[in-house]
Amino acid sequence: MNSTILIADDDPVQRRLLEAMTRRFGYEAETVESGEAALARIERPEGPPVDLLILDLVMPDLDGMGVLARLRDKKISVPVIVQTAHGSIEAVISAMRAGAYDFVVKPVGAERLQFSIKNALRADALEEEIRRINRRVAGALTFKDLVFSGEEMARIVRLGERAAKSTIPVLLEGESGVGKELVARAIQGCSDRKGKPFVTVNCGALPENLVESILFGHEKGAFTGAVDKHTGKFQEANGGTLFLDEIGELPLETQVKLLRALQEGEIDPIGAKRPARVDIRLISATNQNLIELVKAGKFREDLYYRLNVFPITIPPLRARKGDIGELARRFCARFAAEEGKKLRGLTAETLALLSAYDWPGNVRQLENALFRAVVLADGDELTVAEFPQIAAQVDGFDVRVPSAPAIAAPSARVEREVVRVEVRDPNTRKMLDDHGEVRRLEDLEAEAIRFALAHYRGQMSEMARRLGIGRSTLYRKMKEYGFDEAADDKLIGDEGQAA
Repeated sequence: MNSTILIADDDPVQRRLLEAMTRRFGYEAETVESGEAALARIERPEGPPVDLLILDLVMPDLDGMGVLARLRDKKISVPVIVQTAHGSIEAVISAMRAGAYDFVVKPVGAERLQFSIKNALRADALEEEIRRINRRVAGALTFKDLVFSGEEMARIVRLGERAAKSTIPVLLEGESGVGKELVARAIQGCSDRKGKPFVTVNCGALPENLVESILFGHEKGAFTGAVDKHTGKFQEANGGTLFLDEIGELPLETQVKLLRALQEGEIDPIGAKRPARVDIRLISATNQNLIELVKAGKFREDLYYRLNVFPITIPPLRARKGDIGELARRFCARFAAEEGKKLRGLTAETLALLSAYDWPGNVRQLENALFRAVVLADGDELTVAEFPQIAAQVDGFDVRVPSAPAIAAPSARVEREVVRVEVRDPNTRKMLDDHGEVRRLEDLEAEAIRFALAHYRGQMSEMARRLGIGRSTLYRKMKEYGFDEAADDKLIGDEGQAA
């Protein structure tokens, strides 16, 4: 889903102009005619969230400065671009101090507005990603920090918020990479265990001979090699949350002890003389069908019913494509900052490509694809060219990636690898030749005239006006490029009409 831009201006002409420009840039646009209406729309829970506000400073009732003050008081962090017909230094300073990101003067040009919007969205995405990472580290991540849209994910959030109000065991189900750990962290961040330890255990990565020691701990000298006392994951999570990922991979022998720990609230460290009490909130996750594992004898039925008290199934990314755009923008902002690249975001065409792909690896695959694209990017935006593997699998995009060249002798000349990504649009002009080099200017000019000749059906006056040249210059260039007959016929026709 594209970013939603809210335009607040009491002038209907300005509202229509700004709405047309923002839609042409590839964003969703909504308009309101007052400051109060703008605040009401931003605070409205239903509908897509407002990603950016274009705010007129001079409006009746509640003006732009009043809206900025209200946003600051309510701690609403939506980026704001203010505009006014009077670009005084005092107005600029006041608006910036009040929290505006940028300032434009009416009537703003399309290029200036687009530049400001892209920069504001990029800065906001980066700031939000930094805030989200900080809250995750502090154990204070909430469902407001997750990217979600649509009724299915809204239902997941409602279930998670209810689960957070108690210590009921939660089982998160879903494909690998859908974000089960983030949901688990959000459950803790919304509970009374916020800020307490959040300990993650990937059950599929535990060595079989050390599973019990890692989970429950051991005393010094309990077995060969136990030279020191070890605190298990259960005790590390005491007072907080224990997240057991890939719970279906846990060995049957360990499942018995896990069941006792959950039922009795105590564990038996290896070699300990007495059990130890633990107070944990258990959240488990799996990408397997546990019922099928129970039937196959690979998972204990009594443990299954102990874990499956409050199941939450997280849909794959292909079922929530409205989230792809916002996720991509967040990943782009984070990786661009990490790699030291000044990227303003993704083009509308790139967002359309990413939204059309099914993402079998879910959010994890999307994140890795954005990381690679940021590393490869040379411009100030991510284009389709940075996603050749994705474009090759989506209808409407023709991608040609040459095979790896053979190993050449030291003296041989190594040809430069060229990756071409072409969109199947009959009106798109080809800028590169067959060798991957930029075509000559006169070739592009000739093609533009040929296209205009067909598009305007030989109307020379209209062609000259649209191409931005005089009619005599157009006739001359047509003769230079071999359009003599068409130019002479049209010239005679025009003179005959004039006569």
